[in-house]
Amino acid sequence: MPLANIALVVADYDEAIDFYVRKLGFVLVEDTVLSPVKRWVRVAPPDGGDCCILLAKAANEEQKSRIGNQTGGRVFLFLHTDDFWRDYNRFTATGVGFVRPPAEEPYGTVAVFEDLYGNLWDLIGPGKP
Repeated sequence: MPLANIALVVADYDEAIDFYVRKLGFVLVEDTVLSPVKRWVRVAPPDGGDCCILLAKAANEEQKSRIGNQTGGRVFLFLHTDDFWRDYNRFTATGVGFVRPPAEEPYGTVAVFEDLYGNLWDLIGPGKP
């Protein structure tokens, strides 16, 4: 059974779409209006397989309290790239904020960035041969 979607609580659909599509280069897979206040919005990295990020607008105060900190400050999502420096430089040029600089680790080159709400992501590329 493949993983289909990962819900990410957001404050606003359109600002989240703008960040993921314009700054990270994700593809808007779906944006379906379900009601006057709810949409089914999915984004995914290009060539990222079938799993999508479901941008889920917070519907109440408890959900709003989780925006930007769904994992208690741990890195939440891991984005793999075949060319770390290409994507690191592209993200930096679009204003993505890195909170930990690139480092060589046993599993590859990694840097931590935050999304527009402060959720932490690892950008991971192949290590040095």
